[in-house]
Amino acid sequence: PGQKFPTPTPGFGDRVFYETLLRQRPTSQMAQEWCLAYGVFSHKRSEKLFAIVAERKKNQRVGGGAASSPAPKKKKAKIVKEEAVDPDMQMAGAERVGSAVL
Repeated sequence: PGQKFPTPTPGFGDRVFYETLLRQRPTSQMAQEWCLAYGVFSHKRSEKLFAIVAERKKNQRVGGGAASSPAPKKKKAKIVKEEAVDPDMQMAGAERVGSAVL
């Protein structure tokens, strides 16, 4: 029950990862859904896992999942007005633009 894709070989990297994850963390939703979708386990174990996953998805649809938080407000960029520069003003030293000493 719940298998959607062909079962990968036992040495397949993804299968090793998800089986190990499920052994280490039996409550891992990601591992449960992957193992169920790829038919990794026996029919008996798949039925138990299918019941767990189906119940969790049912509760999420009903609203039993985490409450969604409102989107954070975006900050407006501050526009800083540049001070007007007098064209007749003389700049000295490091303040000069585009002049290099050779």
